[in-house]
Formats: sequence, C-alpha cells, structure tokens
Amino acid sequence: MSSCGPKMKMDPALHRERKPEWIKVRLPNNPEFWSTKSLITDLKLVTVCEEAQCPNRWECWSQKTATFMIAGEKCTRACGFCAVKTAKPDALEADEPQRVAEATRRMGLRHVVITAVARDDLRDGGADHFRQTIETVREVNPGIIIEVLVPDFNDRDWALQTVMDARPHIFNHNIETVERLTPLVRSRAQYQRSLTVLKKAKAMVNGKVATKSGIMLGLGERQEEVLRAMDDLRAHDVTVLTLGQYLRPTPKHLPVVEFIRPEMFDEYKRIALEKGFRHVASGPLVRSSYHAAEFRPELDVIEAIEADLRAMKGIELGPEHLALPAIKPQLDKAIA
Repeated sequence: MSSCGPKMKMDPALHRERKPEWIKVRLPNNPEFWSTKSLITDLKLVTVCEEAQCPNRWECWSQKTATFMIAGEKCTRACGFCAVKTAKPDALEADEPQRVAEATRRMGLRHVVITAVARDDLRDGGADHFRQTIETVREVNPGIIIEVLVPDFNDRDWALQTVMDARPHIFNHNIETVERLTPLVRSRAQYQRSLTVLKKAKAMVNGKVATKSGIMLGLGERQEEVLRAMDDLRAHDVTVLTLGQYLRPTPKHLPVVEFIRPEMFDEYKRIALEKGFRHVASGPLVRSSYHAAEFRPELDVIEAIEADLRAMKGIELGPEHLALPAIKPQLDKAIA
C-alpha cells in the first residue's frame, strides 16, 4: 500500500482482529442472488459490491440491486481503506454505458447507483464516461432514479459540470472520514476539496439535485470530530448521510481502531436528523449504497430535473403528459 499523505500512525495495540457479535454477514440463500451474479457476468460488468468486498452484497443481490462500477476496476489512487486494486487503468470501454443500461432494464430497476474508480490518468477524470452512462440508462429505462457516486475529478469545474449536465437525481461523493484522518485514510483526496465538490455540484443545477455523502467509523476518529463533519456537510448543502463501520479488507490496509456499538450508530442518526439531514442510514454494516432505493429525492427536485430534461430536448409539456386520476366506475355510469 502506498503512502497516503503525511506520516500518521495509529496505536497498533488498539486494533482488534476479532469482530464483535453484531458484525454479521448474511450468506446467499436466495435464487435472485445467483440470477443477479449471472446477469452481471453475462454483461461483463464490474460492481463495487465485489471489488470493494461489500459485506452486504449477498443481501443486495438477492434483492436484484447492485452498484455498477464503470471505467474499469483499476484505480489510480491507493486509499488506505479500499479493497479496489491500484494499477495502471485500461482504456475505457465504449459500449459500457449500453451494457449498464441493459442491466438496469433486465433487472427492472427503479433506482440505480453508478460509481467509478478514480481515473486521474484521464484529463476529465472519467466525467464524460459518467455522462454517457447516465444518458444511456435514462434512455433505456425512462423514469429510473439515477444516483452517481463520483470521485473528486481533482476539483475541475468543467469536468464536474459534464456530470451535472447529464442531470443525475442524486449526487454522492464521500468524505469517508473526519478532517484530521483524511491524509492517512484517503490517497490524494482533500477534506475541504470534497466539501467544495459537493456544494458546487448542487449549485451547478440550481439546487435541483439531492446531495449525499458518507463517513466510515472506527478509524480512530473522536465523537466531536464526527459531529463537526456533520456540520461541515450541512454547511455545504448535503442532505443525505450514510454512517458505517470500517472493516479492514486485508492485513495490508489500515487497521480497525474501534468497533462502534449499534447504539452509538443509532445516536449518531438521531443527532444527524436533528442537524437537518433529510435521510440518514447509520449502522455497522451500512455502506454508501446500502438500501439506496429507500431514499427518494424530494418530488419537486425530480419534477424540476424532468422539466429541465424536456426543455433541453425541446419537448413542451401538454395536457397529454399530465397524470389525470382515473374516473371511479360509479361516476362513469352516472356520466353515461
């Protein structure tokens, strides 16, 4: 594992190899799990579920949900927490947006999460590949809620604008940890830069997007630092928050300093909601995309995005587009 910034050491005596009893992973016992796995293999897709060794992949795949990871499975960064391999990435696959879109169609998804490795080798960081995937998914599967989980694009406004021009419904960029631990945990990333990216993304579409971020706990953060991170996210217009337990993917990765008890996750959720977050997922096995479909952006945000998309295509909204209520049978008889 390469260096992740300034030299910062955790006390190895604090690391606990033995997981507590509340860290339990469900094993696959549902045919839908194998069906989803087969579909992903058939379409030659990469999922962050497998690449990041997500503990919930058995559960999510059994429910025919998955987070698609575009732009390959080799990352240009070497974060101390992440199981995705660091290597020179392969060239982008031109047909990948179509394959992702076909997967959403076959699975009948109403909510899709699209993420990617960091592609610092590309001038736009993979932003246009995100754009193409969003637009193709929307074309193949109209009405689907599209969530993107993106890298920071090295804070290049024009690259970020490329993604936002495709009008995702939910824009997710994780700060991952508290400010003090960021140089240790995140390769090349900067705490303040991530906050800025979140705020800029929302401003680029006049607030017509839900913004989301996530924090891993158990890396040595202090409670007051977690609360300060919540305040920082709210100050940058973030309304959706995920909090989960960091689990060490291999002995080469950062150690677990502490296993946070479920009651503390409940308390953090209560505090976050009081601070004004609209939706909070908080628990030991929660990950950024865990039960993502349980959150829907505000209806006015969805309607505003759809109206903007129609305007971009030159489609005028007429009476035929309005969802009129069905006439009750007894009223229908009365009219006749």
